[in-house]
Amino acid sequence: MASISELLRPEQIQLTLRGGDKSSVLRELVELAPELRDEPAQREVFLNSLLEREKLHTTAIGDGIALPHTRNPLGGLLKRSLIVFGRHAQGIPFAALDNKPVQLFFLIASTNLTEHLGVLARISRVLRDAKLRNELISAALPAQVISSIRETEQRLVK
Repeated sequence: MASISELLRPEQIQLTLRGGDKSSVLRELVELAPELRDEPAQREVFLNSLLEREKLHTTAIGDGIALPHTRNPLGGLLKRSLIVFGRHAQGIPFAALDNKPVQLFFLIASTNLTEHLGVLARISRVLRDAKLRNELISAALPAQVISSIRETEQRLVK
């Protein structure tokens, strides 16, 4: 199973999300998914799946972080699991349990349930690291996001 830093690519990172609400931010994140760029109908299906998931229960986990994902894997659409990272300068309301606005978004899409659960577990683990969260808030370039995540993953494996 690939690490979080291996699933992220610079073109899947947006450090200046502009949306002012949950659905517009999710739309921005979906637009960054490489497998869906040339598939407008599939992008809409994916976006609607994300919005339906949010109706069940928020994917905001606190500390200004949300892990939007669908209830079902996207094996028919994806060749590999992917993560899209987005950062919102002010943060937006996302119904987090701690009521903090969300600034850091990790959109997760997987090809199967086992990998989906593995990605969720790994990303939740690295995001417990306060140093990483601070680095993600201050990163100026997508490469810095990937590097910070890679370093945190390596540190946690020791």
